[in-house]
Amino acid sequence: MRIRKNGETMAKALGFGQPIGGVVQTAFVVEDIRASIAHFARDCGAGPFFLLDHFLGPDQVFRGQPATADVAIAMGFAGHMQIELIQLLDDEPSVYKEIIARRGYGFHHFGIAVEDVDAALPAWLARGYDLAFRAPVPTGGAVAYLDGGDAAPGFTELIPVTEGMNTVFTAQWRASQDWDGRDPVRPFF
Repeated sequence: MRIRKNGETMAKALGFGQPIGGVVQTAFVVEDIRASIAHFARDCGAGPFFLLDHFLGPDQVFRGQPATADVAIAMGFAGHMQIELIQLLDDEPSVYKEIIARRGYGFHHFGIAVEDVDAALPAWLARGYDLAFRAPVPTGGAVAYLDGGDAAPGFTELIPVTEGMNTVFTAQWRASQDWDGRDPVRPFF
């Protein structure tokens, strides 16, 4: 969605400054989430991080089959970019296990904020992406992970812009403003 301001067309922005329709999140699969939080805080100036020790969401679908991926998730900000760290906690088939097997730990996906995942999905599929994973999220709606093939650096996640998403992500971003490095790990909710 675009809005006009002073005669110019601009992207509608979220409370943490990123545009709807653009990259709002960069995500990494990590072997040890607490060690990775320490690295990002100490060496990258990102944080604080908000941690969910276990996230085993209902109604997951991986490559067309019911799935039960259990992960730990930590989110923090570096400037206006959200950094998501994901530690796989089980050995079930998942987009997390798949990328670790394909490329090892490291970059996993870019998150694109979209107003309506179901409305956005057909255009992505028409461009050659495959739907790899779908799951509800605690901030409302369901995300869709798209596989762009071997040429893509990782997955693309379509993140639904909901009131809950904007509220939670904006609160995390605000916590990063003038953060002094104390309490780098905080509860997600």
